[in-house]
Amino acid sequence: MGRRLFPVDLESYKPLREVVFETMREAIIKGSLAPGERLMEVQLAEELGVSRTPVREAIRKLELEGLVAMIPRKGAYVADYSIKDITEVFEIRAALESFAAGLACERATEQELDELRILADRVWEMAKNNDLKNIIQVDTDFHERIYQSSRNSRLIQMLSNLREQIHRFRSTSLASPGRLQDTLEEHKGLVEAIVERNMPLAQRLALEHVENAEDIFLESIIKAQKAKEI
Repeated sequence: MGRRLFPVDLESYKPLREVVFETMREAIIKGSLAPGERLMEVQLAEELGVSRTPVREAIRKLELEGLVAMIPRKGAYVADYSIKDITEVFEIRAALESFAAGLACERATEQELDELRILADRVWEMAKNNDLKNIIQVDTDFHERIYQSSRNSRLIQMLSNLREQIHRFRSTSLASPGRLQDTLEEHKGLVEAIVERNMPLAQRLALEHVENAEDIFLESIIKAQKAKEI
């Protein structure tokens, strides 16, 4: 197996354990560390150019976020998701994001509406350069802005609890052919509905947006499974 990770920046202003954690987290989300792959502390430490201690700490933290699974007597593995797991996450996300969009129609300030427009436009600009890494981040910021505009702290916390799973799925979904363009159009419609304070439309569009992302993600999973069988 080739190298998946590269030495971390030891001159970073962040604590080493945080740099190692963020590096491994990003590798899992991007798929460099694949679902079901065993995480060997010695090998990872060697690739990252650090000792085993920050790697061990990162694995424990990733387990708390649901990105790593600890299997008794076998060790740590990148968490895999069954079709049932994926469907459940998307069902919850669809319900919560639809609710958040509806509340945003009622409660978003004019400044927040402007920020939503700016974020949606920024994704369009990045799409021209196919800057997927930053597109994913701005897409995340776009949804986070809608959550915050709901002014419902418990709803925001529920969505926060799903953040890592959503981010992992979002990376795969947006990388699928044609999905980015559809996402841009869906964002545009959702922003317009929220700006117009059209709650029923915003809720429906938010629901459809998540359902479309789910369809694309499941399609990519099925294709990957079939490829393994060949």
